[in-house]
Amino acid sequence: MHFKNLYLRSFRLFLFPLAVAYGALVSIRNFCYQKGWLESVSFNIPIICVGNLSVGGTGKSPMVDYLIGFLKQSYPVATLSRGYKRRTSGYVLAGQTTTAIEIGDEPMQFHLSHPDVAVSVGEKRIEAIPQLLFDRPETKLIVLDDAFQHREIQPGLNILLTDFSNLYTRDFYLPTGDLRDERKSAIRSDIIVVTKCPVDLSQHQRYALMRELNPAPHQQVFFTSIAYETPRHLFSREQRKLSKQSEVLLVSGIANPEPLTHYLHDATKTYDALFFSDHHIYSIDDLATIQERFDRISDPNKMIITTEKDGVRLMKFAERMRAIPIYVLPIRMHFLFNEASLFQDSIRAYPEAFYTMNHG
Repeated sequence: MHFKNLYLRSFRLFLFPLAVAYGALVSIRNFCYQKGWLESVSFNIPIICVGNLSVGGTGKSPMVDYLIGFLKQSYPVATLSRGYKRRTSGYVLAGQTTTAIEIGDEPMQFHLSHPDVAVSVGEKRIEAIPQLLFDRPETKLIVLDDAFQHREIQPGLNILLTDFSNLYTRDFYLPTGDLRDERKSAIRSDIIVVTKCPVDLSQHQRYALMRELNPAPHQQVFFTSIAYETPRHLFSREQRKLSKQSEVLLVSGIANPEPLTHYLHDATKTYDALFFSDHHIYSIDDLATIQERFDRISDPNKMIITTEKDGVRLMKFAERMRAIPIYVLPIRMHFLFNEASLFQDSIRAYPEAFYTMNHG
């Protein structure tokens, strides 16, 4: 469980009875699906679900982006997300003039990175999928973002993510812990990915984690770390490398900024930080706060670093921020133990088998 300080830890432990009650409700819901009293619907198209058992950042967006990147080479791919904290409701398909306010920050990332892919959002995914297929009938594969608990839909392939520093096996139900589903629900996954691992994870640590996760015979387990790329200006896209001479203001509204702060500590001379809540919608007042904090840094070569997710939410201030040295720090998933090809082969096997079986 992520306990950021002693006060928060004490407060969350005080809420233990609520966590037990929440866990009971989750168990009842899962039992109803298991017995068939609640129905799961499947569609005549390959659907890959990316999700987790907890709240917070386990790396779903980098995983979805990674999947889109290699799957679109073989299939017309579409993505469907909830569109958390957007100002719209219902089904929305991204278009040329779409903004993060309309579809949410993470779907907007996918849209900007993959303009050739159908990116959609909808709270009721069971209603959104038929609409998506009507709008984009050429679609041959759908990637569901953050839908492991959305059991109305039965995906053909479930990818479950868990953070190296907060494995679901060591967690507890909300609000005492971070779990929003039962630990044993992990059995529904086909692939388990341990994310945000140290880049130097040893074979001994790998085997210890495998024993703890105790995968079923049908499950594969992979390990990934975060790889940071060269920062690029939010608007001009100009690249600028970080160095030990860099003085940085970090602006971040993500669930778990700890890996990012560790990276900046090692990669820069010094950094200051402004932290906002996850999926924070920036205001003019926030912009003034950012500018004020940035002005305190005396180094003439100073720069602002933000995440890709924050970047799409700050783009609405283009007129005010275009001349400011604000850079997005892109990240990508790096598969440890040289297993990227094995992972891709495992993913590709699912739609290939689906179309072979259904279309001969």
